[in-house]
Amino acid sequence: MNKNNRDHYDILIAGAGFAGSVMALALQKAGFKVCLLEKGKHPRFTIGESSTPIADMILRKFSSQYNLPWLQDFSRYGSWQLSHPEIVCGIKRGFSFFKHYPEQEFTSDENHLNELLVAASNTDELSDTNWLRSDVDSFLVHKVKESRIDYFELTEIIKAERNSEWEFSVKRENDLKLIYSDFFIDATGSNDFAAKFLNVESSTDSFLTDSFTIFSHFDNVPHWTELLKKKKISIEDFPYDPDNSALHQILDEGWMWMLRFNNERISVGFVLDEMNGFYEEFSSEKIWKDLLKKYPSIGNILKDATLHSDPGKIITTKRLQRKLNHCFGEGWVALPHSIGFVDPLFSSGIAFSLSGIEKLLTIITNYFQDHELFYKNLGQYEKGIFEEMKLMDCLIAGCYKTMGNFQLFNVWSMLYFTATIAHEQRRLKNGAPGYFLNADDSSIKEIVYNSYGDLLEIISSSPSEEDVKTFTNLIRERIQPFNIAGLLDPSSKNMYHHTVAVL
Repeated sequence: MNKNNRDHYDILIAGAGFAGSVMALALQKAGFKVCLLEKGKHPRFTIGESSTPIADMILRKFSSQYNLPWLQDFSRYGSWQLSHPEIVCGIKRGFSFFKHYPEQEFTSDENHLNELLVAASNTDELSDTNWLRSDVDSFLVHKVKESRIDYFELTEIIKAERNSEWEFSVKRENDLKLIYSDFFIDATGSNDFAAKFLNVESSTDSFLTDSFTIFSHFDNVPHWTELLKKKKISIEDFPYDPDNSALHQILDEGWMWMLRFNNERISVGFVLDEMNGFYEEFSSEKIWKDLLKKYPSIGNILKDATLHSDPGKIITTKRLQRKLNHCFGEGWVALPHSIGFVDPLFSSGIAFSLSGIEKLLTIITNYFQDHELFYKNLGQYEKGIFEEMKLMDCLIAGCYKTMGNFQLFNVWSMLYFTATIAHEQRRLKNGAPGYFLNADDSSIKEIVYNSYGDLLEIISSSPSEEDVKTFTNLIRERIQPFNIAGLLDPSSKNMYHHTVAVL
């Protein structure tokens, strides 16, 4: 190829999921010449995800800061429906947890012994959303094309070399092409690219959490509240309809998510603790059927479910936890979901990605021409991502440790909501965002890590009611400085009506 007439960009991004597209759009608005490559083609199946108040805050910030006014519409369910009802999503009013025990139908009582609902908004219009990623990602790629960003789909990088700049050999169908760029962003959402082209390995060694998932999208799944009503379990004091939320069914060996979209398609998946290696020898079909049989209320609600045509099958993952050994190097950086992943338990994926994009956009727009300051700040980005993943890992690992004892699970999960509240408040007060979930706050880290040690001690033997009560009081006392939502208030009866973030 004649280098005098070549394709040269300031920044090349690989991966056109929502994170890669948002990054490309914002960088273009900031004045950079950007190219976006996608190995596949949209629309494509991607697992259902849900947003959180933190994610929505960042979307609104990007909308204003990078002159992307349409992006704000996706930060609330109401504005989404007014602006783009054709893009499928669902209402997510908060987090809902229902505890199931083996061989028993689901039961609860007037104190919601086996239920926990934590509201994140006051109304459906102001609520977070469940994203049908295939629709969202396709729309964002349309915006990329509309913005005249060079976008190439069905395009695979087959060779990458860097001297004073990057030279990428890419293949599209049977055509080979050279693309040049000063900088590269890995938005592939996998560790494969870094291993193959950047000589950066990944590992699972540092994780406390060890889980994998079996999932698909389904039709003909009745609402969970229908089952509760049939069992004459009262829902009158629920802060919202749990079918309009991130609905978690808590099992002894893991949990099941149910994310309902407003076209009644539903994303369903089991996330299972693999610490004992029990599932390695079984097929995904056997695991799925065995769980439906073991937990009869879950089996009942899924008995007439049919696989949706997209993807049309049940998918099993390997271990979810992964982390690159490095987040950046000379001429490149990775977005959070390419760097690593912990577990989907608290729907942190979208917010974690957007938080990382937020940091990188600041670094690139402020320091791209200053080599020393640029890489110094990328080093801080790496440190922050690793601290954030460590905190999320501890919070999630504690949940897996307590899934067999819902009282302990309830108490431990309040540490996640405490960290979330602290981070939301930091943003609402217009402070520097800092680390995701305030993982740079020594007080938050001390509470979480000390409490994890205390939890391990309690569960080392079968905890008594007095043990659980003592642990509850300990956590209540520790989170008190941050607790503006009445977490662990006995009068709440596990029903939290308060919204923390002003949406």
